[in-house]
Amino acid sequence: MTSINLTRFARGLAAAALLTTAGMAGAQTIAITGGRVFPVSGPVIENGTVVIRDGKIVAVGAGVAVPAGARVIDATGKWVTPGLINSASQLGLSEIGSVQATRDASARTEDQIAAAFTAWEGFDPQSVLLAPAREEGVTSVMVFPQGGLIWGQAALVTLTGGSLTDHITRAPVAMVAQIGNAGQAGTGARAQHLLRLRELFEDVRAYRDNRRAYERAETREFAASRKDLEAMIPVIEGRLPLIVATDKASDIEATLRLGREYGLRLMLAGADEGWKVAEQIAAARVPVFTGAMNNIPGSFSSLGRRQDNAALLRRAGVEVLLIGNAGGGGADEPFNVRNIKQEAGNAVAYGMSWNDALRAVTLAPAQVFGVAERTGSLQAGLDADVVVWSGDPFEFTTRAEHVFVRGVEHDVRTRQELLTERYKTLPPARWEP
Repeated sequence: MTSINLTRFARGLAAAALLTTAGMAGAQTIAITGGRVFPVSGPVIENGTVVIRDGKIVAVGAGVAVPAGARVIDATGKWVTPGLINSASQLGLSEIGSVQATRDASARTEDQIAAAFTAWEGFDPQSVLLAPAREEGVTSVMVFPQGGLIWGQAALVTLTGGSLTDHITRAPVAMVAQIGNAGQAGTGARAQHLLRLRELFEDVRAYRDNRRAYERAETREFAASRKDLEAMIPVIEGRLPLIVATDKASDIEATLRLGREYGLRLMLAGADEGWKVAEQIAAARVPVFTGAMNNIPGSFSSLGRRQDNAALLRRAGVEVLLIGNAGGGGADEPFNVRNIKQEAGNAVAYGMSWNDALRAVTLAPAQVFGVAERTGSLQAGLDADVVVWSGDPFEFTTRAEHVFVRGVEHDVRTRQELLTERYKTLPPARWEP
């Protein structure tokens, strides 16, 4: 990217920051009335009302009285849902996929182990990509690192305004690793992935039980640094989930065996061939992060990829969390966070029930990440992450007409809107052939 383009990009960032500040409304009481309300945690409410006060939901139901002085949003003929959660994203960690200087999702380590890497500390609250995602109904994302054998720690981020601290809902929510991609893991055969992970887990146990000896340099050499060993202790003690990115059915089976062997709280990301071993995944009570947009294999590990994978997993009793790009974190993923709606729509088209698809982008991730007492459904006492849609949110032509994040409706013009306005008002001479 040229210096001129970088300058223009920087100006865009500054403009977005100003717009974000200007677009944040103060605390107020809001009543969304007459809509078709989907609490997710309970049955649909026809002609329902959602009352928001001071950033929280204070009432949900039919026949709820509208408080005096409240701002009233008539949602007659509209659908009202919780804000959507994209459970695997690099939003805020990567601005331009082709420009290394704007990417902060990977830690460089010689041993391919970055357990101590806290990806969210590189999150950019002023990213120009936040507003388009939020405008399309996405109110929270799980930001995750990528690269190596142990990628690092992930966090749940809410797309509110303000500082980094304001955005963080919970950190960490999981450790992230991968099995099956030799290039990324810095190893050869698949069995070597498992060997290195077993070595790491055993070293973490040895370090935990012999800290004093380690500090006196009276232990053998370990497979990871002190910081990484420390970061892995909650994982081997079952206090912090381990998300394993893997696709091949045999790799999934190996991951499940590893989880049983070391007592891990496992989650699977990608799992393109998960449908082949759905019963085993369900029996192990392991949630799966997967999508429904692609049926073309991305590698030899995903030859069995199919678009009804999410539906088949859910039918087997697996807790499914729908994500974009199957968690691959491609260069265009941060820009396309909003496409989580299309992932859900495709999942329904390929056999998942509509209610399960809505759950997979709202309450399911909130429960898996341990924040269901704050977000993921429409209940009194929860954060007011609420979206009013023009219709079915999973239909392509549906618009998010009002998006509230912790009770605030952000009025931030996106770069797309700014460009549209710019080219609508070009001087007449510019339109001449």
